[in-house]
Amino acid sequence: MHMHAPRPVRLALAAATAVALTGGLLTFSAVTATAADSTKVPRADFNGDGVGDVAFSASGAYVSGKKTAGQLVVLYGTATGVSSAKRSVISQDTAGVPGGAESGDAFGSDTAYADFNGDGYDDVAVSAPGEDVGSDADGGTVAILWGSASGITGKGVTVADPAPSGHDAWGRTLAAGDFDGDGKADLAVGSSAPTIYVYKGGFNSSGTPGGRYTVKPPIQGDGIGPLNLTAGNVDGGPGTDLVVDGFETDTQDGWNRNYFIPGSTGGLTMSGAKVLKAGVITAIGDIDADGYGDIVSGAEWNTTTEDGTPIPDSGKGGKVWVTYGSDSGPQTSSATGITQDTGNVPGTAENNDSFGYELDLGDINGDGFLDLAVAAAGENLGSAVDTGAVTVLYGTADGLNTDSGAQFFAQSTAGVPGGDETDDMFGVDVKLDDVTGDGKADLVVGSVENAGNGAVTYLPSSGTKITTTGSRSITPSASGVSTTGTPMFGANFAD
Repeated sequence: MHMHAPRPVRLALAAATAVALTGGLLTFSAVTATAADSTKVPRADFNGDGVGDVAFSASGAYVSGKKTAGQLVVLYGTATGVSSAKRSVISQDTAGVPGGAESGDAFGSDTAYADFNGDGYDDVAVSAPGEDVGSDADGGTVAILWGSASGITGKGVTVADPAPSGHDAWGRTLAAGDFDGDGKADLAVGSSAPTIYVYKGGFNSSGTPGGRYTVKPPIQGDGIGPLNLTAGNVDGGPGTDLVVDGFETDTQDGWNRNYFIPGSTGGLTMSGAKVLKAGVITAIGDIDADGYGDIVSGAEWNTTTEDGTPIPDSGKGGKVWVTYGSDSGPQTSSATGITQDTGNVPGTAENNDSFGYELDLGDINGDGFLDLAVAAAGENLGSAVDTGAVTVLYGTADGLNTDSGAQFFAQSTAGVPGGDETDDMFGVDVKLDDVTGDGKADLVVGSVENAGNGAVTYLPSSGTKITTTGSRSITPSASGVSTTGTPMFGANFAD
C-alpha cells in the first residue's frame, strides 16, 4: 500500500498515518510499475479474455483468525466493468500458494504483473514482507501466481530470497518489465536494504529464472530500502527503465531522493542513471505521444517540516512533478511542477491535502495521449477531515492540460457512491485501466472506508471522460474478505 518510511524530524512524509494503516508493519508499494517494455502502460489480463483485470491488496485481512495474514483480490473486467461478482480472493492458505497464512505476514502488500512464463496469460508477483522465514523474523517472501483461462487461482511458485541475512522485508517493493529487451518479463525485487535484485529471462514452471543480477542506487538502507520501484520505457531504448524512490545518503537530512536507472541489452545499469525531482509515488507513460515515456512523481508533503525547515521540490499541500522523456532519458532540467493552485486544477492548495499521494496514467478518451489521475487522500471537504479526493488531468501533445477539462471526484460528487466522511482517504490508491474492453481507461479508486475496512470505487470512461454513470462501490464483505480488524481492502493496486 501507499507508505512513506518514517524519517525522524526531517521528512516524516505522513509516516504516522501510514504506520497506523498497516498496524505498524513497514510496507511500500511499487505504484504504476509497467508490466512490459511499453510507453502505454499495459493492462493486466490474467484470464486472457482481452479485457483488463484489477488486482489489489487486502494485506491487513484476517485469514483463519490470523491477524494481518493478508489476501490478494482480483476483480476481472467485463463489458460492464469490475464488481465483486467476478473475482478471486487468494491467501497463503489457498491451495497451491506457497507457504501458509500466519499473523503479520501481510500477504498482498505489494504486487506486480507480467507474463512471467510466456504462456499468454499475465501472472502476478505478490509479496508478504512480514513473513517469518525459518528463524528469520520478518524476512519476507515473494510468490508468483500464474494466470490461466480461469484467472489467478492460487497456483504459484516462490521467488527465493538470495541473501536472507542481508535484509528483511523481502519483496517490500516490486516492479515488472523487460529491462534487457529480450522479450521476456523480468522482476525487480526490493527489501529493507538498498540493493535491488533483478530476475531476468522469465520464470519456468518451478520458479527458476533465466538469471539474476543486482543494482544498487545510492539510497539509504537502514531498514528502509527503496520506497517504490516503477518500470517504464523513458528513453526509447531496447529495455524497460526503472525509477527508484528512496532517501538520499549524502546529507544528514535524509531528504527524498529518486533515481532513473536506464535499461539496456545488458539489463539495468547505474551507468547513465539520473537524479529526479522529489516524489515517493511514481508513474511512467507517454503523456504527449512522442514515443517516450514520461515520469510523474507525487510529492504529497507540505513545503516545510513541522519545525519550519524548507523541504526541497515541495508545494503547499503536495506537488506532482512531470519529467518528460527523450532519447537521452528524462529531461530533468525542464521538469514541470503541478499543485492545486496551478492553472485551473480543481481545488485549492492547503496544507496536508496530500496532493500526489497516489497517481496513475491511462488513456481515458482514446486520443493517444495518456491522462493522469492524482489522489489527494488528505483533502478536507466540509467538516470531513482526510476524506480524500481524486483529480483527473488530460494529456495533450503539449503535456498535461492544467487549464481546462480537469475533473474532480469525491464521495460527495453526484453519482459517486458513499459520502464524505472523516478518515475515508478516498484515493488511498488509484488505477486507470480498461476494465470494459472498449479501449478506454476507466478509473478505480481505493479508500480506507469504515475504519480500515476499505472499499474500491469503479468510475467508468464514457469514451471521452470519466463518468459517474454506471459507477459502483465494491466492498470487502461482498467480495468474501473478512472485515475483522483492518483489512485495508483496495489500499494498493497491482501495477
